[in-house]
Amino acid sequence: MLQKLILGAFLALPLAGLAQQPKLESGQLLNDVRILAADSMEGRRVATAGSQMAQDYIISRFRQVGLKPYGNSYKHPFTFTRRDKQTYQGTNLIGYIPGKSGKAIVISAHYDHEGVKRGEIFNGADDNASGVGALLAIAAYFKNNPPQHTLIFLSPDAEEMGLQGANAFLDNPSVPLDKILLNVNMDMLGVNDKGELYASGTYHYPELKTIVDKIAPRPNAKLKTGHDKPEEGPNDWTRQSDHYQFHKRGIPYLYFGVEDHPYYHRPTDDFEHIKQQFYPDAAALVLDFILLADKHAHKLPARKHKK
Repeated sequence: MLQKLILGAFLALPLAGLAQQPKLESGQLLNDVRILAADSMEGRRVATAGSQMAQDYIISRFRQVGLKPYGNSYKHPFTFTRRDKQTYQGTNLIGYIPGKSGKAIVISAHYDHEGVKRGEIFNGADDNASGVGALLAIAAYFKNNPPQHTLIFLSPDAEEMGLQGANAFLDNPSVPLDKILLNVNMDMLGVNDKGELYASGTYHYPELKTIVDKIAPRPNAKLKTGHDKPEEGPNDWTRQSDHYQFHKRGIPYLYFGVEDHPYYHRPTDDFEHIKQQFYPDAAALVLDFILLADKHAHKLPARKHKK
């Protein structure tokens, strides 16, 4: 009898741990992606009417969640010039939740996408409405569960045009760069048939793997590391999203994303292809990491001073 009781208690341990994992509001999460990936947003290309619609929606959600703006607006305009010598106007969206320390963690997910090409709308449901949806859900969680460190929620513009929004943010940061402990970047969380979400960046910042290894799988998503070594060639994601701008400045990062799928940068990247069991759990894995990083900031890697 005693052996049976011990065995039963042992088998119950994973379920008890699972019950303690924080949850995100999956209904709102999916609704945010559905709205941002609608045809009416016209692919959210920089400086278009669709981009303005996306900005208005995200700002309405920032207000609903209760994020504070830096200054008197969540909008932070910037200009940039591309190789074609044309100058563009972009708009970053930034809100924050104050912490108890003088340090900050920047949580980012770009909202722009490819727009309309050859008469077809590239809705970018996974790239990157899924990242923005997760950013909003994580912000809502921390509004109700205040963090130790200030959390800056950055939704950059013009990622698809050369990581321009993240670059503009870091050229004119909301807090001094030496106060930023870490960038957690999300870009494509919603489509993976194997239930795999990657945390990329531990090759450059090995200390982060200690934290990642503490994260238990969710029922429909598990965390893997990789896609960050130079020898992996095009499978090295170091330069492939906004986190690279932080990395260039020596600020540690961890990038969460899925491997490429058939809808990537195609007009078929629509809401109907978002994996509605996997995606909420993938977003929750990011939350799990941020909770640990916020709690154990003393274990985070130091900034690498670069020229």
